[in-house]
Amino acid sequence: MVWWILLAGFAITAITGVPIGIGLALTGMAILQFVVGNATDLAVNAVWNVFTDFTLSAVPLFIFMGEIMLVSGVSGKLYSAVAPLFTRVPGKLLHTNIAVSALFGAVSGASTSTAAAIGSVAYPELEKRGYKPSVVVGTLAAGGTLGLLIPPSLSLLIYGATQQVSIGQLFLAGLVPGLMLAVMMMLYIGIVTSRTAGVVPDDGERVGLRPALRLLLPIWPIGFLIFAVLGTIYTGLATPTEAAGLGVAAAVILGFLWGDLTGHKLWNAFVHSVQVFVSIGVVMLGALILAQAISILGLPLEVMSWIESMNLTPIMVLVLVSVFYLVLGCFFDGISLMLMTLPIVFPVMTGVGFDPVWLGVIITILIEIGMLTPPVGMNLYVLTGITGNRVTLLQAAYASSPFWILLLLGVVILTVFPSIVLFLPRTLF
Repeated sequence: MVWWILLAGFAITAITGVPIGIGLALTGMAILQFVVGNATDLAVNAVWNVFTDFTLSAVPLFIFMGEIMLVSGVSGKLYSAVAPLFTRVPGKLLHTNIAVSALFGAVSGASTSTAAAIGSVAYPELEKRGYKPSVVVGTLAAGGTLGLLIPPSLSLLIYGATQQVSIGQLFLAGLVPGLMLAVMMMLYIGIVTSRTAGVVPDDGERVGLRPALRLLLPIWPIGFLIFAVLGTIYTGLATPTEAAGLGVAAAVILGFLWGDLTGHKLWNAFVHSVQVFVSIGVVMLGALILAQAISILGLPLEVMSWIESMNLTPIMVLVLVSVFYLVLGCFFDGISLMLMTLPIVFPVMTGVGFDPVWLGVIITILIEIGMLTPPVGMNLYVLTGITGNRVTLLQAAYASSPFWILLLLGVVILTVFPSIVLFLPRTLF
C-alpha cells in the first residue's frame, strides 16, 4: 500500500502540475495518517527541527549573495578580463564561457544564476562577433552547471544540511571535480573547433600572454569575495553559515564600490532571493515530511534487503541510481529532484558502502545533467530566453548534448578514482 501511495503521489504531482513540495507533503501526510496511523505530529517535529537548524540559514544567505553578484554587473567585468586569455587558443571565446562560469560559480552557488549572469554578457558579444549561436548557448548551458558543483554550492549545502554531512568537507570535495569538469569541457571545445570550420570566426584578434595577464589584475576584488566565503571556512575562521553572512556583506561592499549596485537593485536582489528560497523551502518541507514517513516505515531497509536478495554489487546499485536520476532529471529541476529522492537514495547508497561526501558530489553532477535535459532543462530555458528564442530549446539541447556526455563521463572517472573527490576533505579535515 505504501508503494502505491508513493507512486500515486508522484504521478498526480507530475500530471496535475501541483507544486512539488505540496505534492510531496500530501503524500507523506497520507502515509503518516492512513498507514502509520495518526502520526502527523511527527512530520511537524521533523520540519521544525530542520528549519530551525542554524546551518540551514546559510541557504538564503548564499542565494542572496548570488543575486547581488547577478545585479551588480560583476559578471561583465569578469568576462572582459578573462576573454583575452583565450584569443590564441582553438575555440577562443567559447573557452571564456566555461572559465568565467567556473569563476562566477565560486561566488554564486547556483546553476541557473551562473548561466543567466554569464549568458546575458556573453551571448550578445559572441553573436555580434560571428560565433554560431547554438554552440554559444551549448557552452553557456554547460558552464552554468559548474555553478552547482564548485563551492559554495547550493546543492551541496542543502545536501549537507538535510543529511547531516559536513558542509566544509562537501565544499572541499566539490572543488577538484568542478575544475576537472571545466578542463574536460574546454578540451572538448578545443578539439572540436580545431577540426570543424565555421564554428568560431577567424577575427584575427590575438592578445599576448603578458597583456592578457595584466588585464586580469583589475578583477582582484573577486579574490577578496572568494576568501570571505571559502577561505574563512577552510581556515576554520567561520562556519558555513557565518561565511555566508560574510559573503553577503562582501558582495554588498564590492557591488557598491566595484560594480554598479544601487539601493534599488539591492532591494530587487533581496526580493528575488526570498522568492527563490521560499520555492526551495516549500520543496524541502514536503521532502522532510515524506522522509519522516519513509523512515518510520523502514522503506530504506526494505530496499536494502531487496538489493541483498538480488546480489547486486555497489557498482550495480550506483548504475541503477544514476539511471533513476537521468530519467527523473527530464521532468524535475535539480534541487527538487535531490530533495525528493534523498530519503531513500542516501541510506541505500551509504548502506552499500559509498562515502556520504563522495555521494554528495556524484548526486550533484547527476542533477546537473538534468539542467541540460529537456523538457525541464532549466539552463536551456534560461539561455533560450536570453537569445530571444533565436536559438530554440531543441537546438540548445542538441548543442549541449556533448557536455551532457562529458558530465556522465565525469561520474565514471570519479567512481573509478574516488580519491579525486575525497583527497582534499580527508587531508584538511
